[in-house]
Amino acid sequence: MTSTADTLAPPAGFKPVVFQSNPYLDLVGPLHGRMDGEDFVLGFQVERRHCNPGGTCHGGMLMTLADMLLLLGANVKCDIKRYMTTVSVTNDFLAPAPAGSWLEGRVQILRTTRSLVFVQGTMCLDGAPVLRTSGILKPVGEEDPRFGRRSLFE
Repeated sequence: MTSTADTLAPPAGFKPVVFQSNPYLDLVGPLHGRMDGEDFVLGFQVERRHCNPGGTCHGGMLMTLADMLLLLGANVKCDIKRYMTTVSVTNDFLAPAPAGSWLEGRVQILRTTRSLVFVQGTMCLDGAPVLRTSGILKPVGEEDPRFGRRSLFE
């Protein structure tokens, strides 16, 4: 990875995740994604602006990442192509992620019903878990190509 001021280039294969209208994520991002076979991998560079006074990624930022990991991972893995809302989410902070860290997250789909998706995931630093998350998601509205795999990062 090559360094620029506060950020590093993402590892090979990661592409920016493109949100057509999400000012919050435009502010806190960028997020990156790649496919590993059938698995979606979310990538994130911890910058100084994401850190608490202790120099590690702020818990609120980690929870934002957890939410996006669950939503994007479920949408891509289940090929839902719909906007989804978070009904419930639980996060466990397992280890700090210092400024400069590259985090990667993966999800596991536990169950899908007609109206809900049950999913869990882990954000890791060099393969060691930093955050464990689980949630219940609800697809809403009609199918929308903006939420498909191709429009997000391919």
